[in-house]
Amino acid sequence: MTEGKVVEAHKTLGDFDPPKKPKRNKYAFGCAMLASMTSILLGYDIGVMSGAALYIKKDLGVSDVQIEILMGIINLYSLIGSCLAGRTSDWIGRRYTIVFAGVIFFVGALLMGFSPNYSFLMFGRFVAGIGIGYALMIAPVYTAEVSPASSRGFLTSFPEVFINGGILLGYISNYAFSKMTLKLGWRMMLGVGAIPSVILTVGVLAMPESPRWLVMRGRLGEATKVLNKTSDTKEEAQLRLADIKEAAGIPESCNEDVVEVAKQSTGEGVWKELFLYPTPAIRHILIAALGIHFFQQASGVDAVVLYSPRIFEKAGITDDTHKLLATVAVGFVKTMFILVATFMLDRVGRRPLLLSSVGGMVLSLLTLAISLTVIDHSERKLMWAIGLSISMVLAYVATFSIGAGPITWVYSSEIFPLRLRAQGAAAGVVVNRTTSGVISMTFLSLTKAITIGGAFFLYFGIATVGWLFFYLVLPETRGRTLEDMEGSFGTFRAKSNTYKGENGNAPPHHHQQQQLQLGTNLQT
Repeated sequence: MTEGKVVEAHKTLGDFDPPKKPKRNKYAFGCAMLASMTSILLGYDIGVMSGAALYIKKDLGVSDVQIEILMGIINLYSLIGSCLAGRTSDWIGRRYTIVFAGVIFFVGALLMGFSPNYSFLMFGRFVAGIGIGYALMIAPVYTAEVSPASSRGFLTSFPEVFINGGILLGYISNYAFSKMTLKLGWRMMLGVGAIPSVILTVGVLAMPESPRWLVMRGRLGEATKVLNKTSDTKEEAQLRLADIKEAAGIPESCNEDVVEVAKQSTGEGVWKELFLYPTPAIRHILIAALGIHFFQQASGVDAVVLYSPRIFEKAGITDDTHKLLATVAVGFVKTMFILVATFMLDRVGRRPLLLSSVGGMVLSLLTLAISLTVIDHSERKLMWAIGLSISMVLAYVATFSIGAGPITWVYSSEIFPLRLRAQGAAAGVVVNRTTSGVISMTFLSLTKAITIGGAFFLYFGIATVGWLFFYLVLPETRGRTLEDMEGSFGTFRAKSNTYKGENGNAPPHHHQQQQLQLGTNLQT
């Protein structure tokens, strides 16, 4: 073979050379942005309720226990949406499920904004909670399915970015409407949440459907078009299509635009395969997914974010306006550090970033617990302890946002095989929201029972156990294709079982290895 032909062959095969970093796919980036905007809904609700609760308590004359229930119950309501979202997204598609989530939250936000009493407000939170449950499940799944492997970590971290952006917007909304009358202020804070859902619902209509869902429905022609736009190269698009067809039980040789798909590839028997008769790899995947969701919330992040005005009050800030300003600082720090995390996920990897993040959370929680306990037992104002408490709240949300926050959604959305992905992700969200609900609905009662310092000592202990769990159970997944993911699971070991090649890259996929071998043969 001539030298020119060898060079030409290598130009074609060069796209699969692991050390070479492809350019960011703008179309996949846009799709991920639009899908992840659903997470603003949850973030806004978390942020806005932390401040609105101060005024709801005064206006409606409710107790601390009623406020706890009001703030935390939306997490349990969202379980309904999460449980329904897996089958809904397999039925009507990922894209229209996102639209559905936006419409439900829009109705819920309006109901909360016009609430005349506590019971009506609870009903509004029930409706909004269902919309949030749908949004939480579907955004990471859609984004993982549309993203090329080279930037999947970056793109699937977007939901957590928008949760943090929503929290910051909620805090700003609190401060902006805090000067209004008592009756109008908190209603405006909650009702304004309808605006993002309208923008989201309109924007999502510009997105394509998930290529994996299209293949599951036998619509290969449409899936090919989407993959061509969302892959780094045409060759990668062909490889992704071949892998998805294999996972969906469609012969690789089939090139028709529309084909009949076997019934088991549309979601039948998924729960049995997940929980009753899992293979060792699927059992490992399930434990990893449910565990990462549990420890993300059980370490107390919602207690810090929802009750930051109460924490700052205990630390010595008494003025309502100052408390709300301090919570804006919390939201700002969370948002800044989540942006840093998105650029590190595909460079550093999931595992090192997660372990570093949780390690920082453990130290922050321990120091916060000690400083709040010192303040509690001191008869005079200790400025150093107050400053340390505020610093540790900011350090905690920063370390959470740089790893545990985004990686939970990235990891759990990418490790399940195609046939189990929607329901597996939904199961993870159920654990996430249940744990979040328990934490947010017990924090005030817990602080009365064991003091606020004692509560953070408890969260410190849980976060420490979480670090050990992540170290022992979670392998690295960076660089692997979604269809290749099962190979990383099935054996519990302290170190990652994902091979890293030169420059820390994951090994090429088996199709890519064949192509690279072909290039070697041509050269010889």
